[in-house]
Amino acid sequence: MDTKPKPIFDKRIFWDVAFDLIDYDEKSAFVITRVFERGDVEDIRNCRRYYGDDRIREVLLNAKFLPETRMYLAAAVIDREITEFRCYKLRQSNPELFPY
Repeated sequence: MDTKPKPIFDKRIFWDVAFDLIDYDEKSAFVITRVFERGDVEDIRNCRRYYGDDRIREVLLNAKFLPETRMYLAAAVIDREITEFRCYKLRQSNPELFPY
C-alpha cells in the first residue's frame, strides 16, 4: 500500500478539532479551506504539495466562506479571478451577512 506522508500544518489552524485524528484524504475540503483561512505561507505550500493545485482549485472555488483577504490570496495562488469564487458570489448576493 502506497501512502503519502501526512502534510505538516501548524496545530493552531485546527484548534477546534482533534488534530491527531484528522483524516487528510476523507476531509480534504475541510483541511484545504481551513489552511487557506488560517494558515501561513508554509502551511499553504504544504497543502499544495499534498493535495496538488487541481484539488485545491476545485475546493477553493466552491468554498462557502473565506475571509475577504484570504479570498484574494487564494485567487492569486490558484490564478483565478475573485469573481469565480462561490464565496464571493454569496457575499455579493447577501451583503448584509458580511459587514466586514
